[in-house]
Amino acid sequence: MNPTHPRPTRLAALTGRCLCGAVTITVTGEHEEQVGACHCRMCQRWSGGLFLCFEAEASAVTVNGEVTRYRSSSFAERAFCPRCGSHLWFGDLAQDGEPRGYELTPGLFDAARHWPLRSELYADRAMDSVRLAGEHRRQTQAEYEAANPFVNRP
Repeated sequence: MNPTHPRPTRLAALTGRCLCGAVTITVTGEHEEQVGACHCRMCQRWSGGLFLCFEAEASAVTVNGEVTRYRSSSFAERAFCPRCGSHLWFGDLAQDGEPRGYELTPGLFDAARHWPLRSELYADRAMDSVRLAGEHRRQTQAEYEAANPFVNRP
């Protein structure tokens, strides 16, 4: 989601789990305590409406349990629990195929329940049933893709 403004971060450990508990994720380093939303068509298809996430450095994240990863584009993957289907993360991939960082699903983490909304991407593409109100940064499809030309590459 890569916002262009500073965001609050925290260094305290944070632990979350999928619905069935087969996958746990621990964040031991820096992570943001704000949530981003994406309304792109791919995220709508994956989430059923909109995708919510918070960012954490790859080196700060430890995943325990079996995870299924799906390469959803030339530059990113989406991960989920193969047992219960819980969405775990979206991640931009490095050349070696490993995540550069994680955009973790906040619903996995009890501590994220009261985090504020930071931003919306593809705000002009939001489904009518999930339009978000409030004072936060919004980017349209054209604005986001102009700033991130890699999104449109094959």
